[in-house]
Amino acid sequence: MKNILAAAVLSLLSLSALAERADSLKEAVVNFDSADFDEVTQTRILTGNVVLTRGTLTMKSDRALVKETPEGYMSITLTSGPGHVATFRQKRDGGNNLWIEGQAERIEYDERQELVKLFSKATVRELEDGRLTNELNGPFISYDNRKEVAAVRNDASGESKVGGGRGTLIIAPRRTTPAAAPAPAGK
Repeated sequence: MKNILAAAVLSLLSLSALAERADSLKEAVVNFDSADFDEVTQTRILTGNVVLTRGTLTMKSDRALVKETPEGYMSITLTSGPGHVATFRQKRDGGNNLWIEGQAERIEYDERQELVKLFSKATVRELEDGRLTNELNGPFISYDNRKEVAAVRNDASGESKVGGGRGTLIIAPRRTTPAAAPAPAGK
């Protein structure tokens, strides 16, 4: 059972592995209500209905901190205001209508490290043709694309603590119809 659960979590949280590979080479377009830029540190603080689009990737939040390295790698921290959540949605490679989407009070993405972290009220869903195929909920979810390792922790700090929250994994059935019953012997 432990191996089945681990395999299901890894297949679910392949945010970057299954993400549309071409997106990372496309321009990022960000819409917002107000912004502060520091060109020396390549830091941008965007507030008010922030929507970042890069290829098929769409990220939304109340506030975004976007940093860029001299090599051009971005790190993005999305945060939500009270009663809201930050969200992302991206097409997955491998089919015409495969998507991954998620939400949390805070989402951190480090492009260079290929690491995604979702903090507080975290949910990640896989969709195929608009149908939910997998869903994972927990106080903290992370995925390291390079190592292909996922972690779910019972506390938004990223650690598991005694008495912390609990996670939920929903695995939708892959079959759409029941298997046919075998014909009776001798007929």
